[in-house]
Amino acid sequence: MSGLVNALVIVAVVAIVMVRQFRARAINTDRRWWLIPVILAVVALREPGILDAHHRTESAALLAVEVLIGVATGAGWAWTTRLWTAPDGVVWTKSTKASGAVWAVGIALRIGLYALGTALGLHQDSSALMLGLAGTLLVRGGVLVWRAQSLGTATRPSPAYGDGMWTARKESV
Repeated sequence: MSGLVNALVIVAVVAIVMVRQFRARAINTDRRWWLIPVILAVVALREPGILDAHHRTESAALLAVEVLIGVATGAGWAWTTRLWTAPDGVVWTKSTKASGAVWAVGIALRIGLYALGTALGLHQDSSALMLGLAGTLLVRGGVLVWRAQSLGTATRPSPAYGDGMWTARKESV
């Protein structure tokens, strides 16, 4: 696939994911949550330009950091997502403001990584970004399914990062 097609696939996947993450939706722990990330990874790995031919070591190091950023973003996103069980037993999910912050930090780190690669004179293919996105989606899906399966039948939300923190209240005079 060309770089333009890869970029369009990445933008489409990110747009779909971003729109869906802030709406409450049922999570099905039986479906193949891993399928889309695996497809993205296979498409990314079969591209010959994933590593710079003239700077293989530096390019491989940047690719490893990209994947680590993706995995960390996926884990942070999953742990900042609220889960709850409806009275009918269906598990629901909805991202929080902290999830948006995780995305913003992940994007900023990826921009910084791209800038570093450019400063080092490395050719960077969109396949590396696609592989990082696959890692993000795979880890998020796995953690959410694990959290949903361990949720039980309680009707209160499963805590997400930032839940349970006290808020300042106005004192009565």
